Amino acid sequence: MLLRYRGSEGMLAWAFHRISGIGIWAFVVLHVIDIYLVGGNPEAYDEILQIYASLPGRILEIVLGGALFYHALNGMRIIVMDFWPAMTVHHKRLWYINWVIFLVVGIPGAWIIIKPAFGM
Repeated sequence: MLLRYRGSEGMLAWAFHRISGIGIWAFVVLHVIDIYLVGGNPEAYDEILQIYASLPGRILEIVLGGALFYHALNGMRIIVMDFWPAMTVHHKRLWYINWVIFLVVGIPGAWIIIKPAFGM
């Protein structure tokens, strides 16, 4: 259905919200496993921390931060439309406002996360 339906902003907001939610869930599962390693196998935990500090680990951290931030912003957009149904006529505008906030806050945040991988 996702490939056949040529929806607009509402469909994309729905799809991104679901995809970011699945990514956040996957991170929580991984986080539970790596926290278990602190007590279960400290050497393996130290190796995991080295992966997290590497460039690929930092890139995945940026992806996680983006998923969390998008999911939160879109959730607030949904709450606004749920509590004030008259705002549903402005759902496209609200979605674009979410993306402006996402980029204005997310790009500097991504830079802060990635620059230690380059020794800055």
